[in-house]
Amino acid sequence: SFVLKYILLNLGYIGNEIFDKALDLFEQIDVKLDDVTYIVVFNACAKLCNDRAMKMGKELLAKMPDNYRNHNGISTSAIDMLMKFGNVGSAEQMFRSIKTKGAGIYGALMNGYNLNGESWKCFKIFEEMNEKDIIPDEIEWNILIGACSKSGMLRHCHYIMNQIPLNIQNKIRIQNALVDMWGKCGSIEKAKNVFNLVVDRDTITYNSMINAFGLNGMGSQAVELYREMSNNLRDHISHICVLNACSHAGLLHEARTIFNEISLKTESIITTMVDCLSRLFMFDEAQKLIDDYEKTHTPSIVMYMSLLSGARNNRNRNLSEKIYKRMKILFPNAKESLVSGVILLSNIYSSLGEYQEAKNFRSNQLEELGVKVKVGLSWTEIKGQIVQLKAHDHSHPQSAEIYAKIDRLKSKAIENGFIFDSSWITRSLNENETIESVLCGHSELLVIALNLIQEPVPKFIQVAKNLRVCGHCHEFTKVIAKIEQCDIVVRDANRIHHFYPNGQCSCQDHF
Repeated sequence: SFVLKYILLNLGYIGNEIFDKALDLFEQIDVKLDDVTYIVVFNACAKLCNDRAMKMGKELLAKMPDNYRNHNGISTSAIDMLMKFGNVGSAEQMFRSIKTKGAGIYGALMNGYNLNGESWKCFKIFEEMNEKDIIPDEIEWNILIGACSKSGMLRHCHYIMNQIPLNIQNKIRIQNALVDMWGKCGSIEKAKNVFNLVVDRDTITYNSMINAFGLNGMGSQAVELYREMSNNLRDHISHICVLNACSHAGLLHEARTIFNEISLKTESIITTMVDCLSRLFMFDEAQKLIDDYEKTHTPSIVMYMSLLSGARNNRNRNLSEKIYKRMKILFPNAKESLVSGVILLSNIYSSLGEYQEAKNFRSNQLEELGVKVKVGLSWTEIKGQIVQLKAHDHSHPQSAEIYAKIDRLKSKAIENGFIFDSSWITRSLNENETIESVLCGHSELLVIALNLIQEPVPKFIQVAKNLRVCGHCHEFTKVIAKIEQCDIVVRDANRIHHFYPNGQCSCQDHF
């Protein structure tokens, strides 16, 4: 038993290959399990997260004696393992069954929510900690800040920020997380304020601030800060963040200059440059980068997705078909990326009015791949609660008012000369549908309308969504911000859009 524990503890955390060997050893040696062994094996299973580890971890947990189920160390490891397996319900059930909970158990549950896209649940767990006078340590605060970053809602940021003790706020790990949080929630000024307070800035500090500038369309500021960094602080993440910032701001010259200065160009760095070129429709140059990379490396599907995304925005049917066919040959098992490729290419067919071809291509390819399309979701905060809606959603109690508000906005937009662009419709219209009704049913427009029917009517609206904003919603949101004379911040899967009362967006249409 001592030998097993010694080997597992000293070798088990080095890398995935060693974790596998740790499980091999665990299966080979017949020992009486104690608390240390349970913790080590659960941690190894959590790190591996493959079929074998999931099977072993669940079986071990099912057979674990009741007297170990209230052990904080074991329970923390078990909850962490279940969350990494994606078994949120089982982790919650175990959490509720524990009589005396330490801060670490709460941290494991909240971290699991962040990993599984349920960050809003962290705030309820934090309230429970407050009720039970359980004081978070630096790790738990960092997890909560991460939850704010993922939810994207400023109210949560202020709520958590106001409760972090000053001695914790002054720790560089927390300061770095706060820069990232404010940036991802669209409050660039607050991100800069925290950045300026950091006395001994490290690589993560700079990277977080550069990324914050990039997400919010402030490419020039990102480049300026990148130039301020000393060479010994820059790493490949620094290069990716600044190139991404250039990409989102259309700064082609700056991107080329920085890219050419980078001596060690990783796959991610080249991918980011391909994305920058593709967004500006520089397809030949982007393709040359890919071709040069593939002379000495295995092809990267992310590069092809960047190229295809740019071709979709350019409505370049021939190039898009060529890229998708190449992707199918090179990456037959990358089903999720291929599904995204199907959506992009079918959207091009639709944008050209070829709805039947789009429908046939989409249904045939998706059936062949056997993967479901990711549902588009948008969420906002209404009266302290996160509200999440999907496209053409009628589940909200105020749905009738939401759609009535959409109709009023639509009429005002048309009066002001706005044209609803049918090229953004991805299917043929059903009976009783119009171009306007289909386009105005997108999830981000529904949550914006939900905000606008509240009393009092807000002058600041914040929306986050799990997919990229489409061209129609982008243009219509500009109009809504002008009609309602309010600021609207929309965070999509790629970046943050600040829509102003003058009808402009911070991205300058680089999205």
